[in-house]
Amino acid sequence: MHLALLTIIYLAFISLGLPDGVLGVAWTAMRQDLNQPLAAVGLLTITLTACSGLSTVVSGYVLQKLGTGPVVMISGFLTGLALLGFSLAPSMGWLLALSVPLGLGAGAVDAGLNHFVAAHYSSRHMNWLHGCWGIGATLGPLIMGATLATQGWQGGYQTLATMQLALAVILLLSLSLWQRENAKPPAEVHNEAQQARIKPVSMAATWLAPLGFLLYVAAEAGTGLWAASILVNSRGTSPATAGLWVSFFFGSITAGRFAVGLVANRLGNRRLIRLGLLTATLGAVVFAIPSLPAPLSLAGLVMMGLGCAPVYPSMMHETAQRFPAELTAKVIGRQVGLSYVGSAGVPAACGLLAAYAGLPMVMPALILVLLALLWVTERLNQLT
Repeated sequence: MHLALLTIIYLAFISLGLPDGVLGVAWTAMRQDLNQPLAAVGLLTITLTACSGLSTVVSGYVLQKLGTGPVVMISGFLTGLALLGFSLAPSMGWLLALSVPLGLGAGAVDAGLNHFVAAHYSSRHMNWLHGCWGIGATLGPLIMGATLATQGWQGGYQTLATMQLALAVILLLSLSLWQRENAKPPAEVHNEAQQARIKPVSMAATWLAPLGFLLYVAAEAGTGLWAASILVNSRGTSPATAGLWVSFFFGSITAGRFAVGLVANRLGNRRLIRLGLLTATLGAVVFAIPSLPAPLSLAGLVMMGLGCAPVYPSMMHETAQRFPAELTAKVIGRQVGLSYVGSAGVPAACGLLAAYAGLPMVMPALILVLLALLWVTERLNQLT
């Protein structure tokens, strides 16, 4: 029963990642069909993120009333139907309307599964859970890129909708497994909590840590959203090839997270964050140089993904080490909230930058975001 439920949870987080990298790949074709400017994708991103954030805020009350299994199941049907609606949408207005249920469903799955795994499984499974998100974020652009040439972006969204709805059916059939799962956290979770160091911290640290999440998610989401447009519009790459490249970016994040999980305890969170950010910044610099041959540009994008891999999980895991127990929950809440701000605000701002200064200016802007994150994390190390 334990293994069956854990497998379903991993599949659910894969499905959560499926739509995340797709919009950037599909947008070049979508905006032409719907007669929209390049920057209009920012409206969709903001709507999706705002609804995900709202869903996360109220998730505690909903989870208490309904339970994790039903909430995740309902959210699966909600996101699947919303993706199906995307494939049939005749105008930008419909896309905006459908972004509401898509965002609400994604936020509920995110909050519900993170809470459930944190309460019932060890930290190892939490790390691998986010690796499963990367599997979905890798498959999504790959599926969209493969279907663009033959079935258009509509076919890509139909494929993703079918996968989401199939998972929702599996979740419906597995509701009894969620009810039987032991509610007591494993011993490893208790031991880790007892080992957390209690240190006096400044108010600045309680806001610097969430700011770090804003900056990290901004860099990752900005690259995932705009890399395909940069390749297609500035470097003459075909949409299908651009989709493949974006899938490599998310794939390197995924592979890196599974690999880092094997050595994370040995290296430590702070060292992993530092090494990851330096690697990601170097990769972003390589990808930002337009005159480099395609293999080197791709290597830069992959290097950036590998560098990004340990940053988010390590920052989240380090929160309990940086702050005393009575502050940890509050700081984590701020981190999740500002993550949504970063995933919407900065990529949308990159759209405005691309519209007024050109697409080649997007990657230099994201490099500055990574450098700012490096400063924030180093300053946070000094304060805690």
